[in-house]
Amino acid sequence: MSKKVFKNANEALSGLLRDDMTIMAGGFGLCGIPENCIAVMKESGVKGLTIISNNCGVDDFGLGILLKDRQIKKMISSYVGENKTFEQQYLAGELELEFNPQGTLAERIRAGGAGIPAFYTKTGVGTIVAEGKEVRVFNGEEYVMEHALLAELGIIKAWKADKAGNLIFRKTARNFNPMMASASKITVAEVEEIVEIGEIGPDEVHTPGIFVQRVFKSEGLQKRIEQRTVRVA
Repeated sequence: MSKKVFKNANEALSGLLRDDMTIMAGGFGLCGIPENCIAVMKESGVKGLTIISNNCGVDDFGLGILLKDRQIKKMISSYVGENKTFEQQYLAGELELEFNPQGTLAERIRAGGAGIPAFYTKTGVGTIVAEGKEVRVFNGEEYVMEHALLAELGIIKAWKADKAGNLIFRKTARNFNPMMASASKITVAEVEEIVEIGEIGPDEVHTPGIFVQRVFKSEGLQKRIEQRTVRVA
């Protein structure tokens, strides 16, 4: 078996978790989140975490279960509106929050993986987002400087992997997951299917295996829908 392929989430995260880490967690809402990895983090009891993720799940699922156990010290996020625990801890001063416009968060992560330490964007100029940050003028327009993001560990969710760690994502699950793989020192990918090397064509690869250190097959995925919307004819 490939040195990158592990039996389950427990084995894949063995020796990697410790208190006060910075961890990137992929997904968008509840779509494409590393469910098995989050469960292992909860059971490990690791605490004081800084989590970089678009959102923080809901109260009883996703990253929300780490909030409930007070394992997260700081969130670097874009959207937190579905989590009452998040709201309560933040308003009580028990949780730090670094809030980002969604595109800015995505670019900060992408820049980290690309080796770009900072960049300028118009998003947030003249608002609280720009407070304390450098603002420069380019072609007569103001831009705020944002710093890249990096993490010690990235936990991501993909659809398919080969034994070399090459990944394919499906639809909305492709949001944030690929860029987090390149911006994390060590990336653990949980996937729904693992195939032999060569079964994923070069043009099909979304994330090259060079960015992925450990892979395992997910078990018992719930794939919850965050907000179910139906239309009555």
